Amino acid sequence: MNVTTAIEKLNELETKMYAYASAESALYLDGATVAPKDTAEGRGVALGILAGESHKLFACEETKALLDFLGENKQELDEKLNRRVELLKRDYGMLSKIPADEYMEYARLTNDASDIWHRAKETSDFSIFEPYLEKLVAFNIKFAGYYDSSKLPYDALLNEYERGVDMKYLDNFFNTLRNKLVPVIKAISQKPQIDDSFLHKHYPAEVQRKFSDYLMEVMGLDRNHCTIGETEHPFTLNFSSQDVRITTNYDENSLADSMYSVIHEGGHALYELGVDRELDYTCLAGGVSMGVHESQSRFYENIVGRSEAFVKAIYPKVKEFFPEQLNGVDADMFYKAINKAQPSLIRTEADELTYCFHVMIRYEIEKQLISGELAVKDIPETWNSLYKEYLGVDVPDDKHGCLQDSHWSGGSFGYFPSYALGSAYGAQMLANMEKEIDVWGGIENGSISHVTEWLKDKVHKYGCLKEPSEIVKNACGGEFDPNYYTDYLVSKYTSLYNL
Repeated sequence: MNVTTAIEKLNELETKMYAYASAESALYLDGATVAPKDTAEGRGVALGILAGESHKLFACEETKALLDFLGENKQELDEKLNRRVELLKRDYGMLSKIPADEYMEYARLTNDASDIWHRAKETSDFSIFEPYLEKLVAFNIKFAGYYDSSKLPYDALLNEYERGVDMKYLDNFFNTLRNKLVPVIKAISQKPQIDDSFLHKHYPAEVQRKFSDYLMEVMGLDRNHCTIGETEHPFTLNFSSQDVRITTNYDENSLADSMYSVIHEGGHALYELGVDRELDYTCLAGGVSMGVHESQSRFYENIVGRSEAFVKAIYPKVKEFFPEQLNGVDADMFYKAINKAQPSLIRTEADELTYCFHVMIRYEIEKQLISGELAVKDIPETWNSLYKEYLGVDVPDDKHGCLQDSHWSGGSFGYFPSYALGSAYGAQMLANMEKEIDVWGGIENGSISHVTEWLKDKVHKYGCLKEPSEIVKNACGGEFDPNYYTDYLVSKYTSLYNL
């Protein structure tokens, strides 16, 4: 075999892997959005077979020989090809350790667990979901050993979402946030609270759908390449840099929920749509890590979307959509309302200041689950206790407690810290961005294209060509420092509440 032939085989392999991944994504998207309720069984059968076929295709001796040959001839490969070989070798090293039958069983399990989670949440009954979650936890502990047996299981899982991150790193990170932000939260609790009652009037779903279309237009999302659907828990799926799907959920008694989920998922979509097209159908396509991905979604959602400049720019249009509900409400009142800081039950509805405490709770529970210190059956009690301790709120039921997120039903243990890391990355990216472009002048004029172009140049276009830490350093203008994030929040909320 020569190098030219090997590259052709590599391209063929990755295109086939893309096809299997796309089929799996399409089934997931259908199941989470428009499929009838009692149809999970068929998707489970299909997903199990697809998982088995993709395992057979990739975790075989032929693939190992191909990657080894290309690795031995790296001097004849360009930067992108060498990076592809590097990442595929890393993936092969993990997947080849997982027996095919376990891989297939896990694909069926996550499909079934997602279906059961929806039912459990509807009825607010954790016991329905409990046996599935027990299996998911057991699988992830086992898989962690396959991924990297030299690491503690939870460290190995964390590393799959943000390479280089472990519990020691996150403990220090969260301690920094806790020490800096708790005093601000306490100070706000002594101040008169912002009135946001007008955000909780009746906002018809059909009007909110039209409003979502407007928000996507403002964000510069090309509807020829990005659609929006509806689901219980909003998410984004990318099929390629030319095909991205976002979803939202409409609460007719809360305008901000869907408004900011659309902007959040739109941030994910802009990242995927900004990846260099040459990387499509290879392992370099898509966002490099969940921490970096969440830096983009949280950047658009909060740093841009909840900024005074953005709110004032779009507010006249917001009032056109909801004239009765916002009668007598001016832009300043709306800005303050959507930034109201108050401990709450639901992570996705949390304000910027208290948001990371929701993430910390999930992090603490996952650490105990994966180490074996916490039994699955005890999650509701532990969850409720931590919400009381961290946020001072009482959890009324499982639906508003430990069943509120879809992540565990999909086996995503180690994902949650990415939300907090991403938020912190974004604040430092802003500081660097402000040195290079007029961020707020453009936003005040109703445009965020200059922000997107900057992020595309610093983050999006690379896909997985660089390691997460390299991309973070490139966009942040230096080594990551969480104090940029705490300084941003302290400054913003000191101003909002006249502390």
